[in-house]
Amino acid sequence: MSEEEARRGRALRILGIETQWRLRGAVDMPVDSGAAVTAMTEVSIRSAMPEMGFAAATGMKRTVLQGPSHRGTAHQGASHQGASQPSESNDVPPSAVAKMGWDELQGTVSQCTACGLCKTRQQTVFGSGATRAGLMIVGEAPGAEEDASGEPFVGQAGRLLDNMLAAIGLVRANDVYIANVLKCRPPANRNPQPEEVARCSPYLQRQIELVNPRLILAMGRFAAQALLNSEASIASLRGKVHRAGDRPVVVSYHPAYLLRTLRDKAKAWEDLVLARRQITESARN
Repeated sequence: MSEEEARRGRALRILGIETQWRLRGAVDMPVDSGAAVTAMTEVSIRSAMPEMGFAAATGMKRTVLQGPSHRGTAHQGASHQGASQPSESNDVPPSAVAKMGWDELQGTVSQCTACGLCKTRQQTVFGSGATRAGLMIVGEAPGAEEDASGEPFVGQAGRLLDNMLAAIGLVRANDVYIANVLKCRPPANRNPQPEEVARCSPYLQRQIELVNPRLILAMGRFAAQALLNSEASIASLRGKVHRAGDRPVVVSYHPAYLLRTLRDKAKAWEDLVLARRQITESARN
């Protein structure tokens, strides 16, 4: 077994994918056998997979959100949002949002009362990661753990996402920017409502413009539908490259869904391979 094959095997074992299969146009890779696989074990990304030089190959810039100017607002949200909410909407015009820099945008989101979710949230969940990343991941809405921490994709689903990124040679904090369609948790994790998506859309669009990613990975039905302005299912959208304006978009399953539906991990791996290939090819052009 070559070093490359051994490395690939280690990466895919992180995803709980075991039996052999062949991805069209690629080398042999394992796929989920459908057997019961327990929740992903939290691992050290750097020890689980050697550096692949992916960021260097794609020309990614690693400017990471950190320090009080960016991350502080999100973590301070519980102290000024949870107890008392403004009674009047402070809905900011999309034209104003479109001109904001990172600090102003995050501050505006933290005080947003444009929809009813402001009344039930603990705090807003703005986003995190590298502000000039080659890959931007867009999820659906914060859950209970995200609402408590102010960070997107935490808990069991977040650990799975970290391992999925590790499998293609990426580290969340350095190589990816992550945001959700909604910045506030819907009560009881219900589905986002159209009005809520519409109110939050200018914030997400501005984040995309500021990050300027080579590719967007939409994880989950509502993320895909919001970005592509489509009501199509994940099954019909995945496996191909779409466009959101002038930006390529690859659609995949949400990590929380994969924890419940093990058989679709193999399909998620195909989506990751497609996303990595597209980013690498765009860097060459």
